[in-house]
Order: sequence, then structure tokens, then C-alpha cells
Amino acid sequence: KPLNPSFHLWLLSSLERMKVQVPKEDSQEPKREKEMNQKKKEETSNRNEEEEPQVELPTDSDDEVLSEDDDASRESGSGQTESSGDEDIITQSDGEVLSDDDSDHGQEKESESDEAHEGVEESDSSEDEVTPRNTIGEVPLEWYKDEEHIGYDITGKKINKKERQDKLDSFLASADDSKSWRKIYDEYNDEEVELTKHEMKLIRRLLKGKAPHADFDPYAPYVDWFAWDDAKHPLSNAPEPKRRFIPSKWESKKVVEYVRAIRKGLIKFDKPKEEPRLYLLWGDDSSSTEKAGHGLAYIPAPKPKLPGHEESYSPSLEYIPTQEEINSYQLMFEEDRPKYIPKRFTSLRSVPAYEQAVKESFDRCLDLYLCPRARKKRINIDPESLRPKLPSRKDLKPYPTTCYIEYRGHKGAVMSISTEASGQWIASGSSDGTVRIWEVETGRCLRVWEVGEAVQHVAWNPLPELPILAVSSGQDVYLLNTGFGNEEEQEKIKELLHVENPTTPAPDDSGNSTSIVCWVQDDKDKGIRLKHFKSVSSVEWHRKGDYFSTVMPSGESRAILIHQLSKKLTQRTPFKLHGLPVSSAFHPTRSIFFVSTKKNVRVYDLLKQKLVKKLETGVREVSSIAIHPDGDNVIVGSREGKLCWFDMDLSSQPYRILKCHPKDITNVAFHRSYPLFASCSDDCTAYVFHGTVYSDLNQNPLIVPLEILRGHTSANGRGVMDCKFHPRQPWLFTAGADSVIKLYCH
Repeated sequence: KPLNPSFHLWLLSSLERMKVQVPKEDSQEPKREKEMNQKKKEETSNRNEEEEPQVELPTDSDDEVLSEDDDASRESGSGQTESSGDEDIITQSDGEVLSDDDSDHGQEKESESDEAHEGVEESDSSEDEVTPRNTIGEVPLEWYKDEEHIGYDITGKKINKKERQDKLDSFLASADDSKSWRKIYDEYNDEEVELTKHEMKLIRRLLKGKAPHADFDPYAPYVDWFAWDDAKHPLSNAPEPKRRFIPSKWESKKVVEYVRAIRKGLIKFDKPKEEPRLYLLWGDDSSSTEKAGHGLAYIPAPKPKLPGHEESYSPSLEYIPTQEEINSYQLMFEEDRPKYIPKRFTSLRSVPAYEQAVKESFDRCLDLYLCPRARKKRINIDPESLRPKLPSRKDLKPYPTTCYIEYRGHKGAVMSISTEASGQWIASGSSDGTVRIWEVETGRCLRVWEVGEAVQHVAWNPLPELPILAVSSGQDVYLLNTGFGNEEEQEKIKELLHVENPTTPAPDDSGNSTSIVCWVQDDKDKGIRLKHFKSVSSVEWHRKGDYFSTVMPSGESRAILIHQLSKKLTQRTPFKLHGLPVSSAFHPTRSIFFVSTKKNVRVYDLLKQKLVKKLETGVREVSSIAIHPDGDNVIVGSREGKLCWFDMDLSSQPYRILKCHPKDITNVAFHRSYPLFASCSDDCTAYVFHGTVYSDLNQNPLIVPLEILRGHTSANGRGVMDCKFHPRQPWLFTAGADSVIKLYCH
């Protein structure tokens, strides 16, 4: 069977580890076995003489007959050639049969021919390797010293340790066993391995410094690998030419060029750094190279305060304190008390020793030893560079800048205004209990309604074909027919504003029969009157014009109601209110409802009836909200003059907080088509901003303040009450507490 080279390496390492001395001669083989082998050889030689004539083999002059010990060693070396174990026969190519007695074991040439005949070939196949029994790999066996096993086999089972014999038993066993010298102990697999005759022969060859296999020729003839025939560039054995021993002219020319370049100053060398021979004896230690060479940022100790005029032995009279001042020092804290009181002496010889000299020196040492020092780098930053780079206001036109028309007629503060969908008309409600409709371009008043109580809010229907005005006054909400539109539209409006049977309020879920809303026909104003159980602060229409919401701040769980105009129905919102509601708004494109309380804004999905997002304002009290036409951005005004911009796709925290008004913000508004939004406040001003929202989600909105609109006067501590943009033009309407409505145009 062919052997693997890894076996040789393992065998050598095992012999080194076990320190086994392999004898060169098999002197312990019993005599009986030797005699039997001798008889077999004689019988073989007699049989050969009878069959064929004896053929003499050429031998060297120093050939000798092998002794019994040599025969035994030869048998151990040729164990691979025994096919049946009875006879060892060497067959030559010419058919002659020779016995082992006729072979010359002493000659290396014959032994090599035996090995060549045996056909021992080196195999690269992994099947020839004997897989180790233990599979722990490179794990040291010392780790299993205290265990009952030495590792695991290929199936994962533990390999238990065998019982070890004592030295006396092992010695007696080795004395009785004739082959004990061939056995070695494999510590890795915990078993004894008996070496075969062929392996012994390999070991002997290795000990003699020869190759393990006899068929390996270390002195094989050299094979010339170079193809000399028809070579284009044949190798030459010519002697070295003379030019290799003569200085090169080309190199000398190059050296001359470099020398001329250095003289002309074209090539400059770095000058060696000269160490300064002089140094400042009392200089700062921060510039010392020794401290900087350690790789650490050396920070010098702060220098003590230098003495001033008051510490002179003859200071000026103004530095010497009076007795009253000295007595006042005793009443001060020790850290505030001056450390040195100036005194005046006639000469320097009369100056006594300083009392605090030792104490101050000790405190100085403590400061240097215990107080950590840190280097603070001053950064010179231009304040102008901290300002955000905003586009020029000229590039952001048009936006409202100047007052164009004033609408006068109300006797009280104008609380709310609303523009019609076409932009031709504007409605206003005042605290004097009247609702007026104005023509935008001319400023004349077309209609006036007397509702009796102060009007809190007015809202025009967003559909152009339904010019219906919703007015909240006290506990009632009026749906008024403005009279605009053609005859077909008026007939449709009259049908919508007709209530055949006044609805009776139904009890709420808790069983309380308190009325929520009662739909009643208003014959006086030819509209509908919705009676609520609490005062209504605001009214907001849905984008389709059929639904509208009302807010009653003191209505508790029924504070926000949604009404349907076509069916004359009222329903509560299916959401639990957290805090007092301030205002509500519908999403411009989706079925999402915004409810603002005093602290935050909650966003609900009306179809799924669940909370979508909660916007944390972080302000003291919310006053109003406005939704961007795209619906993804919200602005919130507060009572403390802060304006918060929320990007709902970004976070529930404000994207920007603008502190622009010194007083309360009363209302905020977005323009429907232009990138503008505005805020009005009790400080009698309205701020106009540019706000661009990009479709790219990676780009934040651009907010730029544009203009401050002034013109209103304060009345009863109130300023501008409401502001609304024109639906088509970049115009802004403002309603003030001075009963004037102003239109600002670009």
C-alpha cells in the first residue's frame, strides 16, 4: 500500500516526543524463528538447483555473507514484499529466481533495486491517510488533564482514558514481549502503536540521512531546461566588455548638469536646522522642546499675580486704608477680604518679614499640584457668518407691502373675516353684533345682518356655487344665504337651507338628555340656526362644502361637533379630547382632522378613527393653527408670540420656532397658491413670511421673513384680531380691534 508523506512527519514527531531509540539490529528475535528461516532458505536454494542451473550474480569485492542478525534486519526492511509470509523471492527480468541468501544486503544498490521492484509510489490521495481517532485538533492535551476523557471521536463520543500500568508491570510486560521495542505510545489518541517492518526500514533510512524511499535518486542527472536550438538570443559565455570598467561619459555629463543647476540656484537643498545657542533664562516653559517631545499637549502653569503699588514699602497715601476701612474688612467674608493691607515704611531696611510668605508659597504649590489645567481655544467667528444665507426679498416678490383699501363701517372690534372662493367678496363679523359683506375692489358694503350678539367667527363655504356664510355668535351658528349666484344656484341654496321638521336633540351616550344641537329654520335671515348648549368659538368648513365643524371650548367631551348640511345631522367626534380645545381644521386633500388644544395639536384619521400623530408645540398656550395647501406642513400660533412650523413628514417637534411678536398671536394663515403665510398679533402688526415647501423630502422648507405690516391702532389692549389671504392674489386682509379692515397689496 502506498504511504503518504504526512505519515513520515507524524512518525518523526512521535519519535522525538517519545524519545525512542530504534536499534539497528534485531538482536532480540528468538533463535527458533531464525533457525526456521534458515531452513526455509536452504530448501529454496535446493529447489532452484534442481530446476535450473545456478546463475552467478555480479558482486562487489567487499560483499560478505549476512549474519543471522543481518537477515533479521533485512526481513524487517522488506516486509512489503511478502505476499503470503512463507518465502521471500526476488524475481529478475530474465526469469532467474534468487533466494535471499544470494542477495547482498550490505550493498545499497541492491536494496534500492528491491525497493524499485516493490513499486512503492507516493500518493497524494487523502484516502491513504489514517484519520486520527481524536478530533480535538490543536487543543492542548493539558486541558484534559483533570478530565476522564482526552477528547472526542468523529461521532462526537468521548474517548475515555485507559488505565495506566505502573512502571514495574510495564517493565515485566516489555521483557516478556519480544516486539515491545517496536511499540510507541500515542499520547494524542491514547493508544500503543506497533511499527511495521517497512516503517522500521524508513526510520533507519532517515537516521542515516537518506531519503525515505529507495527509488528516489538524489544524484539524478541534470536536465537542461533551456532550448538551445534555434534561439534568437542565445546565452553567451563571453567575457565582460571593457566599457563596464571605464567611467561613463554620460554620467559625467549628468553630474556637470547638476552642478551647474546647483550653482545657478535651480536646485535648492533644505538647510539643516540650527539649534539656538542662547535661550531665555526666565522665559515661558511652553516653548520648550523637551515638553513638546512627549506627544502630550503641555500646558504651562499660570503665573502668580505680580505685586502692584499697594504692595510697595512706601505706597501712595491713597492706597493706605483708614482705620474705619480696616474695621470694615473684619465684617466681610474671608474670600472677599483683601489679602494684603498696605503699610508705609520709611526705608527698605525697616520692612519686616512677610507673615503670609510660607502660606502663600504652600498654596501656590497646591495649586500647581492639584488644580487641573485645560487649554481653551478662542475661535474668532464673524457674527455675520452665523446668519443663515437667505435669498433677497426682491427675488421673492410679489408679497403684500402697502395698505390699498380700508373697509370702515363696524362700530366695534372686527373679530373675524373670511374671503369668498372667487375673491370678489369678503365677509366680516364684529363685536357690535353685525355681519357685513364687502366688495373687495371698491370697498362698499353690500349687506348687513344683525345677529344680536357679538360675532366670534365667520366662514365662507369653499365651493363657488354655494355662497353660504357660516356665522358663530354666542351659542348659535347661523347659515346665511348671501344672495350671490344665478337663479339655479339660489334654488339649490334655498333647498339646502330649508328645515322641514326641526330636529330634536338626542341624548348622548351617557344617557344625559341635555341638548347638543338643534336645527331650526331662521325666517328672519332666511337661513338655518343651529342652537348649541355652549358658546361656539369657531366654525370651519370641509373642502367639499357639505360638512363643517364647530368648537365649544367649554363643551368637555362634546366640545367638537361635525355637522352635515345636506342631511341636517350632527355627530360627535369619536376621539377623546385631551385638554381644552382651541380650534379645529380639515385636511385640504385627505380625510384627516386637526384638533388643537392649549398644549399640542392632535392629528386624527376620520376613516380609520384613530390618532395619526401628536405635534408637541412646547408653547404656553396655542391660539390658532393653519394647514398648508399640500397638507404636510402646519403652522401654530401661541399666546406668547411664538410661531411654530411643523413638518409632519420630519418629526413631531417643531421644525422652526419664530419669535417675532412681542404680544399674543391672534391668528395665522396660509395662501392657497403663493408660497406665503402670515401672522397677526395684539401688537397691532402683521408679519408676512415666505415659505417654500419642496417636493424633495431631503430638502427642508425655506422660511424667509418678508414684511411687517403696520397701520392698526390698539383698542382695549387688543390689536389685529384676524388676517386672511386673498384666494387668487398676493393680498392680505387684516381685521383690527379699531373696527377697521385693511387690504395690503403688493
